Amino acid sequence: MTIRNQSLPILLLTILAACGRPGIGVSTGGELTGVPVGKVWHEPTPYNMVLVKRGAYRMGPGEIDSLWGITVPTRGVSVDDFWMDEAEITNAQYKQFVFWVRDSIIRERLADPAYAGDERYKITEDEYGDPIPPRLNWSIPIPWTRNTEEEEAAINSVYVTHPITGKKMLDARQMNFRYEWFDATEAAKRHKRLNPEERILNTDIPPDPDEVIMITKDTAYIDETGRIVNETITRPLSSLYDFVHTRIVNIYPDTTCWVNDFENANNEYYLHNYFSHPAFAHHPVVGVTWEAATAFCEWRTMFLRRSLQRQEVTIEKYRLPTEAEWEMAARSGKTENRYPWGSDDLQDDKACYLANFKPGEGAYAADRNLIPAKTRSYPPNDFGLYDMAGNVAEWTSTAYTESGNRLMSDMNPEYRYDAAVEDPYLLKRKVVKGGSWKDISTFIRSDMRDSEFQNRGRSYIGFRCVRTPSGVRK
Repeated sequence: MTIRNQSLPILLLTILAACGRPGIGVSTGGELTGVPVGKVWHEPTPYNMVLVKRGAYRMGPGEIDSLWGITVPTRGVSVDDFWMDEAEITNAQYKQFVFWVRDSIIRERLADPAYAGDERYKITEDEYGDPIPPRLNWSIPIPWTRNTEEEEAAINSVYVTHPITGKKMLDARQMNFRYEWFDATEAAKRHKRLNPEERILNTDIPPDPDEVIMITKDTAYIDETGRIVNETITRPLSSLYDFVHTRIVNIYPDTTCWVNDFENANNEYYLHNYFSHPAFAHHPVVGVTWEAATAFCEWRTMFLRRSLQRQEVTIEKYRLPTEAEWEMAARSGKTENRYPWGSDDLQDDKACYLANFKPGEGAYAADRNLIPAKTRSYPPNDFGLYDMAGNVAEWTSTAYTESGNRLMSDMNPEYRYDAAVEDPYLLKRKVVKGGSWKDISTFIRSDMRDSEFQNRGRSYIGFRCVRTPSGVRK
């Protein structure tokens, strides 16, 4: 009797395991079936994006540049699936980012005792009353009207009045966005492993526990004068936090680019109106540096992930496309396509130009547009992407080097170099693709490349975002 009572729990446990969810310990006839994979979430098409399907093509033109007499290299590459914005980021879309930064500053000051001191704008406890890292409360609206004197001061603190015109405007110097990112690629490199035994696979060489591995880390702060300070520090590797970088970027577009890009031209109208006037709301944003475009991708990721928290889904980050991704998308995945429309003709059968560019000397308006056209003004390519030639050139994530794709892998090619502050200025260039409204037909070809310094906004450079499909539910 005693023996039977002791064996009963074992019997019940066996029955429960057999009746439960399939998993380890469940009889499968002795066959290898794997563990349950969980629920797969089929990611819907992101808003205003299209899927660029994986493919292989020859990257680069592979011909002699008639201007400089050099051969631009070509290389067979393959690129995986990615979502891409079907059109360039517009002024209206970028303003959503600018206004979010503005509103976050105002909320910080509404909660600051030096201004309104309203604790409702800062969440410091969770629903159980336990302390949490402070974050802004976006559920409380900003009192734009019928506000107190202190609230009015907090709101007005992000505006300035032009000393000559008397016009009240947003203080561009304050529109700074701070973000952090974890460099998983660097952390995964074998020679930077925290455990010395993992750094060398050669078993004939014993690990050196006293070896000092030096890392470089980006950090940022705003000094007492309000100036942004981004620094690159070097220190011994001590934890995974050494691969977490911080950057602060001023994200307001450089509207003066319309004057600085063109000497002796009457472009003051665009300086005052292109980013601010509603007539240009759906035109591509310009004057945005590579650094600001990268910050936009970080913000866009954060903005979406916060809305998906309750759905318990994971998505990959928005980012700038690699040079290889951008070129494959523009060429509709076909090596023979030098232009997005699949032929070398620059006009359709009605003699209308197929892109916004400069067909001849001074002929900016020959294609019906003098400056960047409203997005989607010209037909899309086979992937459904608009303005992949002309209109505005576009930033990529790829660091520029004259060696081109020869330094890249032939699978998901990318060349990255995160230039330190003290690096020579020439190392702070990024690849720009697509040509623009001011370029001749040669430079709007999909297989051509150009470069620009990462901290310089131009009247002819914009951007669009990409995102790698994930489709995984937690």
